Amino acid sequence: MQSFYLERFERDMGTSETEWLTALPRALGDHDFELGTGQARVHIGDGHLLLQWRILPPRVIALLRLQRLAVSFVFVGVEEDARQSFMKRFDLTMQRGGG
Repeated sequence: MQSFYLERFERDMGTSETEWLTALPRALGDHDFELGTGQARVHIGDGHLLLQWRILPPRVIALLRLQRLAVSFVFVGVEEDARQSFMKRFDLTMQRGGG
C-alpha cells in the first residue's frame, strides 16, 4: 500500500479481468458506481474516480503465466483527504497474498 495517492496514476495489476470485476464492488465500498466496458465511474463526495482498464499480455515466469491489467485511476473533484482514504481502503481490499 502506498502512503500517498496522486490525482492521476496508472498501475500494472496482477489479476484477470474476471477477478478484477468480482472484487471491484467490494473495493468500492459504499460508493455508487456505473460500470461500463473496460471502465467504471465511482462517485466520491462531489467528485468522481474514473477507472479504466485493459488486458495486458500475461507475465511469464518459467511455466507460470500471470494475468495482468493496466489500470488507470483519474480523480476529478475529489478532495485530497477523501482520495487518500478511498485508496487506502481500495488497496487493502484488492491486495493479494500479503503477509
